Amino acid sequence: VQLQASGGGLVQAGGSLRLSCAASGRTFNGYNMGWFRQAPGKEREFVSFIRWSGGTTYYADSVKGRFTISRDSAKNTVYLQMNTLKPEDTAVYYCAATGIWYAVTSDRYDYWGQGTQVTVSS
Repeated sequence: VQLQASGGGLVQAGGSLRLSCAASGRTFNGYNMGWFRQAPGKEREFVSFIRWSGGTTYYADSVKGRFTISRDSAKNTVYLQMNTLKPEDTAVYYCAATGIWYAVTSDRYDYWGQGTQVTVSS
């Protein structure tokens, strides 16, 4: 599976962005998908997870209520809608794919996209 993340950019605090992660290669529908982020000088951290069926999602406490993960299997794409952005959301955002049923740590993912930069100004 090849993953291509896009949609990052510069936004003011309180604004919104929608990240996309397009998958190609092997069957996308069998994979559960996650979003992670990594700020400068910090470790990569879990943001959100969605099961292949789309019926189950998980969020980090820091983004719960502000971010929404979704997927469009027909387009082989997973999205991360980010609202009410804060300066502390500034990071490189990565999408990843896993065959594991529940995965909120990076070591449980098999495939990674290249990352897209999100910068939130105060």
